Amino acid sequence: APAPCVTPDIQREVLAMCKRTVEKMAERGTPYVGLLYAGMMLTPNGPSVLEFNCRFGDPETQVVLPLLETDLYEVMTACCTGTLDDVDVRFKENAHAATVVCAAKGYPESYPKGMLIGGLDEADAIEGVKVYHAGTKLDSEGNSRCSGGRVLAVTGMGPSLKDALGASYKGVEKLSFTSETGEGLMHRRTDIGKGAVGKKLRIGVLGSTRGTALLPVIEACESGALHAEIAAVVSNRSAAPILDKGRALGPTVATKFVSAKGLTREQYDAECTSVLRGAGVDYVLLVGYMRILSKGFCDYWAGRCINVHPSLLPKHAGGMDLAVHQAVIDAGEAESGCTIHEVTEAVDGGPIVVQKVVKVEDGETAETLKAKVQALEGTAFIEAIQKYCGSASISYADAGVDIQAGNALVEMIKPACKSTRRSGCDADLGGFGGLFDLAAAGYDAAETVLIGATDGVGTKLRIAQATGKHSSVGVDLVAMCVNDLIVAGGEPLFFLDYFATGHLEVDEAAAVVTGIAEGCRQAGCGLIGGETAEMPSMYAPGDYDLAGFSVGAVRRGAILPQGVGAGDVLLGLPSSGIHSNGFSLVRKLLEKEGIGYDSPCPWESDAAVTVGDSLLTPTRIYVKSCLPLLKAGVLNGLAHITGGGLLENLPRSMPDGVLAEITGHPPLPSVFRWMKQASGLDDDEMLRTFNCGIGMVLIVKSDKLAEAKELLKSSGEADVYDLGVLVQGEGDRVQMKSKLA
Repeated sequence: APAPCVTPDIQREVLAMCKRTVEKMAERGTPYVGLLYAGMMLTPNGPSVLEFNCRFGDPETQVVLPLLETDLYEVMTACCTGTLDDVDVRFKENAHAATVVCAAKGYPESYPKGMLIGGLDEADAIEGVKVYHAGTKLDSEGNSRCSGGRVLAVTGMGPSLKDALGASYKGVEKLSFTSETGEGLMHRRTDIGKGAVGKKLRIGVLGSTRGTALLPVIEACESGALHAEIAAVVSNRSAAPILDKGRALGPTVATKFVSAKGLTREQYDAECTSVLRGAGVDYVLLVGYMRILSKGFCDYWAGRCINVHPSLLPKHAGGMDLAVHQAVIDAGEAESGCTIHEVTEAVDGGPIVVQKVVKVEDGETAETLKAKVQALEGTAFIEAIQKYCGSASISYADAGVDIQAGNALVEMIKPACKSTRRSGCDADLGGFGGLFDLAAAGYDAAETVLIGATDGVGTKLRIAQATGKHSSVGVDLVAMCVNDLIVAGGEPLFFLDYFATGHLEVDEAAAVVTGIAEGCRQAGCGLIGGETAEMPSMYAPGDYDLAGFSVGAVRRGAILPQGVGAGDVLLGLPSSGIHSNGFSLVRKLLEKEGIGYDSPCPWESDAAVTVGDSLLTPTRIYVKSCLPLLKAGVLNGLAHITGGGLLENLPRSMPDGVLAEITGHPPLPSVFRWMKQASGLDDDEMLRTFNCGIGMVLIVKSDKLAEAKELLKSSGEADVYDLGVLVQGEGDRVQMKSKLA
């Protein structure tokens, strides 16, 4: 308090609503005696009442009370005696307050009581801090203990809201709620006032004409390029088109025609200042404003009001519109442009903030020169506003990191993450780390080995970024990790992701994480956390990178591979396409063939399918197909066919002295036939670069073959390939007995 979003106009409206409420209660014969506070909500159409209340134990009152300069007892006594008119109820000037509630862990649901409260004296001793008690009691030894859910409210005071928040949190850090076993059981929010501290610059506009230069400023505000918002548009002409631009921004923008009829310059400017102040304006732009401003206006808005002039000041100061451009041409000047300058009493004589330059071409007319200069005015205004904001402070947002966008992303992806809940984790976001309970998942810690896997999606991301289709790469990310876990015989338990970008686009990142959640659902693992890193200096615009981390569990005696030997049978499960390896070559081949991602796909029978759509087919996740076989004990080994293909990945699950004879490789899917033809690669290089239609290889004993196939069929695997067998021998570890076709 006071709330930065409440402008003087809103304040007057809220007070009028409260006054009407009390008056109507009196009219009905039930006059209210005492102090009443209103809970308000700001809407696009102005403030609305949420509730009226009179409890002084609420944090809403405990943030206001320290700002009251008049003695509270005097106010209450006057309410009781009917002499409130005689009391001057005043609040402190230039003072701010912020309150943080310290609650028992678990509140507002089930929560413990009786914890020892520590640090009360230390918190109270901090200058500008007051600790209000709510759910507390003294024990027999005089110690303060928790006796409710909302235990304490710590209010900090300061000359600014930032200072007040700092004081409040300094007090909170001194406090603790400790159980008999020494466990800390205090909960408090860490984001109180975060949005208010990052308040946008509120811009007021004075204009008399079309206001063309205002449009780029509006767009910059809406896109986030400017941490600002248009708060008021005022004109001295009732039909000025600039007023239409203000009205188009909606009811939250004070758009007003102020008539100068019968007013002196000073009186008129005072009326304009009243409108601007009422809208909570911090900074004023003159956009085609055809009036000379008074000393009083210039003094009040000194350093906070700028004007655009259509020349390179100090040249042609005092001139207007086409006359300025004609004067430039007549003087034979090679350059012209526009100047943003601070407004002072000296017409066009204030300090120069920004200048933009254009060349004056041969045959230039005043009209063509005006068009060239006018096109730069909006950009010049934006730079001037950025300079003003930068002179006050440099925030994380100014450095290109949007904390609010990160918070918005977390809120957007919470439902997707929550949908991945499983035994052992609840997939809640917001903590410093994700938790997983092995026992709840059915694992005996003494007999369990944890498996970790990490991977990325590679340059397949380039295709997602080029097409603007981001959800499938999230599935790829999960697949590349959990498929590796299953190869070790483990059940994927949980997953974490890392998303890094130069500028966080919330919808784009949310689509990626939604895909990650879908992958986790397919794998049966919980998405328990992740990191979003916004690093403007590290990534080009539109670029992002992904990394995934997964942990699985396997019983100590069931780690794969084990017992693999000659005579074992190799089964192949089909891939869904290229999966997530080989895309650097794929992109090179498309470039060679002159094919774009939006082109009809040459290897698909459906002409409506684009190259981008086909290539973004997500990697298959084999967990739910293979887990039943692991639990039944019919697998001796697995091989995930990724980078290096069949020739390099299958030997990783084979012992020395054993070779794989591939006698039944299936025909190449159409995408790989096209890649083979376009690249000219021989069979060995194809098998070393791509999965060639086989995404997972299963190694089983011959006497378990029928059971394995039946379990795969029950899991939904329609196609299972008899790839070949393992034999004793030396030489190439994987030997192809037939050509790829």
